[in-house]
Amino acid sequence: MGMKKNKVTVEIFGETYPLKGDSEPERMVQVAALLDERMRQTAFSNPRMPTLMVAILAALNIADEYLRLQHDYQQLLKMLDDK
Repeated sequence: MGMKKNKVTVEIFGETYPLKGDSEPERMVQVAALLDERMRQTAFSNPRMPTLMVAILAALNIADEYLRLQHDYQQLLKMLDDK
């Protein structure tokens, strides 16, 4: 039996998006809010930048943060293994 798909409508950078996924609705809203905030920060710093470029720069910043955290996590695991 498959997992129930949750549906939620979110607003990101002034646009409404219907989302459907396995995550809890609260999680999907939280993820959308993070992206919205990052896009707004990027647009504030670059007010004439097209929306697509704002989205790409926000996504790149989030991806960079993710990779840094992933690296730090791996380093912590290695430190624990070395003990």
